[in-house]
Amino acid sequence: MIKNLDELVGKAKSRGTRRLIVAYGQDSHTLEAVNDAIEAGIVEATVIGDKETIEKVCKEEGIDSSRLTIVHETVDVNCVRMAVQMISEGKGDVLMKGLVSTDKYMRGILNKEFGLVPPKGVLSHVSVFQIPAYHKLLTVGDVAVIPYPDFAQKTAIAKYILQTAKKLDIEVPKMACIAPSEQLLPNVQSSTDACLIAKMGERGQLGCKVDIDGPLALDVAINKEAAATKKLNSPVAGDADCLLFPNIDTGNVFFKACTKFGGAELAAMVVGAKVPCVLTSRGDSRKTKMYSIALACLSAK
Repeated sequence: MIKNLDELVGKAKSRGTRRLIVAYGQDSHTLEAVNDAIEAGIVEATVIGDKETIEKVCKEEGIDSSRLTIVHETVDVNCVRMAVQMISEGKGDVLMKGLVSTDKYMRGILNKEFGLVPPKGVLSHVSVFQIPAYHKLLTVGDVAVIPYPDFAQKTAIAKYILQTAKKLDIEVPKMACIAPSEQLLPNVQSSTDACLIAKMGERGQLGCKVDIDGPLALDVAINKEAAATKKLNSPVAGDADCLLFPNIDTGNVFFKACTKFGGAELAAMVVGAKVPCVLTSRGDSRKTKMYSIALACLSAK
């Protein structure tokens, strides 16, 4: 089992380099992270953006720009389009967002002209958290892409989370389906959905062997003392590897609380497309972007 995000980088390196295509990658954090990934031996990188700006930022940050393949384009949406087209043509293994808004990036991925998303495909966001207060990595979804997933989308999200957990060498992931209470509340949609998805997991309908429980409140999913106090003795309670959130409200608040209050580091990507797509905030740190590149490379075919 991979125990921390640095080990994740090490496993990505062991798989050899992947071809990274960066859309509008001309900010310091993105270029530093890409350079770190090159130095770690996990990518060779093509960066699409304003060449003069890229070279200027590289010079300021002490980055050798000759290590990058730079494709000149000054308009952000055109950069996304060009990056997506390169992926569609088989010229890259991983897509990455640079200094472009998430909505423009996602529209590019969804562009039917390039066929990155299969018909009726579901795009979702998966994050791997390293939280100082928790004893192992947590793989969670969805905190950024699908606002209010229906049941079919929740099932797809659960499968994506489990696929990612398996990449972390977790033989049998422990998944908690999060709701307001560990008691089944028939009038609360998140509670009934969690119960149904847990039953699907028990019956092998989520694509891999899994220990799964739900509905579970967040405290009993991640805190053994809370689980013991409430007399929950499932293998998941207090020891979850994976958290399935019911909607973007709960997931995003968890994400922000962990990173801003809890000192968490993370790796994040969009899944469900032809290739993994690195999706971090424009304000995220160099380290977060680097870890996200490694996670995507680890997940790439």
